[in-house]
Amino acid sequence: QVQLVESGGGLVQTGGSLRLSCAASGFTVDDYTIGWFRQAPGKEREGVSCLTTSGLNIYYLDSVKGRFTISRDSARNTVYLQMYSLTPEDTAVYYCAAGRTCNGYMNTYTHRGRGTQVTVSS
Repeated sequence: QVQLVESGGGLVQTGGSLRLSCAASGFTVDDYTIGWFRQAPGKEREGVSCLTTSGLNIYYLDSVKGRFTISRDSARNTVYLQMYSLTPEDTAVYYCAAGRTCNGYMNTYTHRGRGTQVTVSS
């Protein structure tokens, strides 16, 4: 069964850290561009980070640059989003998706997860 499952979300205080995981089954993450997205209440979903198949191209939303890091573990068929220095503005449901190219439209990705909630308290 093809699926992506996010985990690692939770409640953290301002300045804290979380590592989100995106575990794939039914396909290999190495064969896809992987994107992380988030959607805060009342806001549009936005692309947070993207990692291409080659690993040579990595993109970050300006507001997370220097705080978030995307990485891939081929042996575990999992992609991670390490998040540091979290602020309440990072509160959102975080999704991962597997597709062919990096873009800001999660619906264009082939496989999409259901999300994990990240809440940052002030």
